[in-house]
Amino acid sequence: MSATAAQKKASSGGFRVKVQSFGRFLSGMVMPNIGAFIAWGLITALFIPTGWIPNEYLAKLVGPMITYLLPVLIGYTGGTMIHGTRGGVIGAVTTMGVVIGTDIPMFLGAMIVGPFAAWVLKKFDKSIEGKIKSGFEMLVNNFSSGIIGAILAVLAYTVVGPAVQVVSKALASGVQALVNAGLLPLANVLIEPGKILFLNNAINHGVLSPIALDQASKTGKSILFMLESNPGPGLGILLAYWFVGRGAARLSAPGSAIIHFFGGIHEIYFPYILMNPRLILAVIAGGVTGTFTFSLFNAGLVAPPSPGSIFAYIAMAPKGGMLPIFTGVITSTIVTFAVGALLLKTTKQTENEEDLEQATAKMKEMKQAPAAAAAEKVSGSTLTPASEVQKIVFSCDAGMGSSAMGASILRKKMKEAAIDVIVVNTAISEIPPDADIVITHKSLTDRARNKAPEAEHISIENFMKSPEYDELVKRLS
Repeated sequence: MSATAAQKKASSGGFRVKVQSFGRFLSGMVMPNIGAFIAWGLITALFIPTGWIPNEYLAKLVGPMITYLLPVLIGYTGGTMIHGTRGGVIGAVTTMGVVIGTDIPMFLGAMIVGPFAAWVLKKFDKSIEGKIKSGFEMLVNNFSSGIIGAILAVLAYTVVGPAVQVVSKALASGVQALVNAGLLPLANVLIEPGKILFLNNAINHGVLSPIALDQASKTGKSILFMLESNPGPGLGILLAYWFVGRGAARLSAPGSAIIHFFGGIHEIYFPYILMNPRLILAVIAGGVTGTFTFSLFNAGLVAPPSPGSIFAYIAMAPKGGMLPIFTGVITSTIVTFAVGALLLKTTKQTENEEDLEQATAKMKEMKQAPAAAAAEKVSGSTLTPASEVQKIVFSCDAGMGSSAMGASILRKKMKEAAIDVIVVNTAISEIPPDADIVITHKSLTDRARNKAPEAEHISIENFMKSPEYDELVKRLS
C-alpha cells in the first residue's frame, strides 16, 4: 500500500470515528431515558381517546410528560455527559427555558441547550479552580450554578426556544412533504448503510425520534419510529444465510435471527453484511419496501420501540394499528430475504472456498500456536498478564445491545472454566478506567482505544460466536 493510500485510509477511518462519536453523543442523551419514553408511550397507547382503554382522567398524564418530563430528562442527561451532576442540573434548568418558550415538545432544543449550559458551567469552574478561599467553596459553587443557570434559562426562553421551534416545524413539514409525495421510503437508502456503520442509535434516537415524538404528540402515532428500527430487513438477511449461506455463518444464523427479531439487538446482523458487502443492497431493498408498506397502510407507533424487537413493536402499536405494522415487517423481510439469497447464491464459489480455507487455516493456527501468541495477533495491542486481568469490558455504541450479549456469553465461559474475572458491558464513552481488557467490534476498536489507551484491546467480528472468546478463556486459565 502506498503512503498516499495509507493516509487516505487513515483519514477516512478518523472521519468515521468522529461521525460515530458525534452520533453516539446525540443518542447518548436519549438512550438512558428510553424507559421514560416507553412509559409515556404505554400511557398514550392505553388512555388517550383513541387508545386501547380510553380514560379521560389518566390521559391527563400524556401532555405534561411529553412537554416537560421528557425534554428535561434529555437536557439533564446531556448536561451530565459534559460536566457530571452539576452539568445535569444546569442543563435541566436551561432546558426549562426552551420548554416554556415554545408550544411543541422541545426535544431538539433540549439536545442543544442541555450540553451547552453544562459546557459553559464547566468552563467557569475551570477558570476559578484553585482561586476560591477555603470555606467558600459551597457558596461559590451553588451561586455560580444558579446565576449562570438563570441567565441561560432566560436566553433559552427568549432566543433559543423560538429559533428551534422554527427549525422543528420546518423539519416536520419536510418529513410530511416526503410522506405526501410518497418519497419517504427513499430515506432507507441512507439509513440502512448508516446502520451497518454502527450509526443505528444515532440515526434512530438522535435524529428520527425527536421529530417522531412531535408528530406522535399531535396525531397519536408516527411512521418515523419504524424507519430505522424495523426488524424485517435484518431478519431477511439472517434467513438468507440460514437457507443458502455456507459454513459458520449459516450455522450461527438461526440463533442470531432469534436474538435479532425477538431480542431486538440489530447489531448482531451487521457482521453478516460486512462479510459480504453486496448484501447492503438487500437491506436497502427491504427497508424501502417496509417503509413503503407502512406508508401505504398508514402505520405508525406511539413511541420509540427500544430495543427494535417485534415485542416492542406490539407494545408501542396504537389501537387498530397492529395489522399495518406486521404487514410492513413481513414484506421487508420477504424482499430482503429474496434479494439476499440471490446475492449469496451468485457469489463465486471460489470466493467461498477461499474463505473456508482461510477459516480452517486460522483454526489450525490457533490450535497449534501458543495461546499468548494467538491472543497477541487478535488484539493487536500489548498483552495484559493473566494474573493482572481483573476486569473485562465489552463495549458497543450504546452499551446495551451487542456488548450485553457478548458479555453474557463470555461470562458463562469464564464461569465454566472457574476463572474469577469480572465481565461487564458498557458504552464506549463509559469504559471504566480500571478495565484491563476491552472487547469491541473491529469497526469500533479505534474509538475504544481513544477512550481507554492503557487497556488491552481485542477486536471481534461476531458477538454471538467468536473464536476469540475461547482463546481468551484458554489464556486466562
